[in-house]
Amino acid sequence: MKIPITKPFFDETDIEYLVKPLETGWVVQGRYVSEFERMFTEFTGARFARATSNCTTALHLALESIGIGSGDRVVVPSFTYVATANAVEYTGAEVVFCDIDLQSFNVDVNELEQLLGKDAKKNIKAVIPVNLFGLCSDLPRVCDLAEKYGIYVIEDSACGFGGYIGDKHSGTFGKAGCFSFHPRKSITTGEGGMIITDDEQLASAVSSLRDHGASKTDHLRHEEGGSLLPEFNVLGYNYRMTDFQGAIGVSQMMKKNRILEGRRGIAAKYNERLKTMNSLILPTAPGNYIHGYQSYVCLFTGGEDLSDLTKERVDLLNVNRNKAMIELERRGIATRQGTHAVHTLGYYRKKYRLREEDFIRSYAADRLTIALPLYAGMSSDEFEYVVDNITEVLG
Repeated sequence: MKIPITKPFFDETDIEYLVKPLETGWVVQGRYVSEFERMFTEFTGARFARATSNCTTALHLALESIGIGSGDRVVVPSFTYVATANAVEYTGAEVVFCDIDLQSFNVDVNELEQLLGKDAKKNIKAVIPVNLFGLCSDLPRVCDLAEKYGIYVIEDSACGFGGYIGDKHSGTFGKAGCFSFHPRKSITTGEGGMIITDDEQLASAVSSLRDHGASKTDHLRHEEGGSLLPEFNVLGYNYRMTDFQGAIGVSQMMKKNRILEGRRGIAAKYNERLKTMNSLILPTAPGNYIHGYQSYVCLFTGGEDLSDLTKERVDLLNVNRNKAMIELERRGIATRQGTHAVHTLGYYRKKYRLREEDFIRSYAADRLTIALPLYAGMSSDEFEYVVDNITEVLG
């Protein structure tokens, strides 16, 4: 049996909607992108949503829209996908890494507080908390710190679809939230991203910047008569979403609850079946949090206590984790490390002169996480095959 790490949830509705832009003849950013945006605001509770070509461009536009640029510094958790830090680099600003909490894999708010207090006069203008794997960061505390120190909060909610604190959806706590619709996400448009915000000025800026800096979109211009080109008063980008992607987004949103419930159901079964395995720490969520389960990411401990981390201990455990992942792959079960510790990657390590042990919990998460197969349409036979083999290999 071959079990992928994940797979998109497509049905006949997606095929039906994919051809609709062909029928209308409008295949660039148009009516289906607009409808996708409307449905996204309805679901998340945000006032405005603006679709983009992917989440990286969404993050870039959000930062540009609040004026982040050369001479500024932006705090980013070190354990995240490289795109979070890359978006800061695109603006000319400097990345400031912060370590994570190993229980949630999200930014360690106590370390963030120390960092902001220590560097309060050193041009930190924003923080990007990442809502990793579907679990929100401690966003109320992050926002309280941001208000105290006068900085912006831009949420990287690439994995955050369906994640809540109380009744408040991820992406709605800060100035803006940015989402991904890559095929590994809960809903997908192939590639694609979305910015949500309650700030009308920011939404207007994003609308222009994603479309070369145009004062009016092509779709609106053609509805009102398109003989004259719009004004271009700012330097913009081509970060638009196609109407094919928008149409698939609409179809995906129509079954969002089915997809999220399917993923949470598989996660609950993992929680029950693997709860006695002492070589893994399973993902959890605080009492008033709802996990979106973009991924089901465990921490490999080999049965050891990880409270006193050293690089040497992590490296020894990493050897055993890798052996287990290779064996599972040999048996047809795909696994992945959760994501990477960005401070260990060549570009950032060299530019900022960092060592792997500088952010030891991020380093441990990089070397010791294991993401298990998770998708809404996972069959009982597939699930049982995965659990039986994990129990054999890691038990």
